[in-house]
Amino acid sequence: MTYAKLRYLRISPRKVRLVADLVRGMGALKARHQLELLNKKAALPMLKLLNSALANAEHNDKIKAEDLYIAELRVDEGPTLKRWIPRARGSASGINKRTAHITLGLEKEGVVPGDVKEEDKKVKKDKSDKKDKKQDKDVKIVGSLEEVKTLENSQKIEEKDVADKSGKSDAAARQHEEFAKHSQQLDTPHQKQTGNKKKSVFRRKSV
Repeated sequence: MTYAKLRYLRISPRKVRLVADLVRGMGALKARHQLELLNKKAALPMLKLLNSALANAEHNDKIKAEDLYIAELRVDEGPTLKRWIPRARGSASGINKRTAHITLGLEKEGVVPGDVKEEDKKVKKDKSDKKDKKQDKDVKIVGSLEEVKTLENSQKIEEKDVADKSGKSDAAARQHEEFAKHSQQLDTPHQKQTGNKKKSVFRRKSV
């Protein structure tokens, strides 16, 4: 994009924007004819700025005026000059003399802003391929680490299962021994008699 700038124009930005909104997006030659016939104070400095931008494009970028259009036209506010005017009864009123900054950008028709050249595209492709290769390597390393972790987890689970089984078998053996001891104690005749005895019921004697 080819730029030309006009700074400290002694016209209010609000008045300049009326002209800028009229020619923004037009072809360069069509905008030139429009400004030549426009009855506005800001049309003349805008026309000079457009001619300067066209000259920059033809000299620096070797682009013909027929292929250009106004892609960017921005009007910013500059510093304000303070002036005074005498009024009635010895008083004074302030006057603000505003200034404007104009930025004009020309672009070749058919070119979308932000497009990338073929060389830049190749460089970006090479960078993306390198990044993809690095990512593949990282994925392989991560995959190997995950495999090692899964093997360790499976070994831990197997060890836990073996320990649980051994613990269960020990507990079952202990229960079996205790049950055998208890049954032996009940087989004795003393235990049988005491076990078969019934509690005596208290009865009051009749009078």
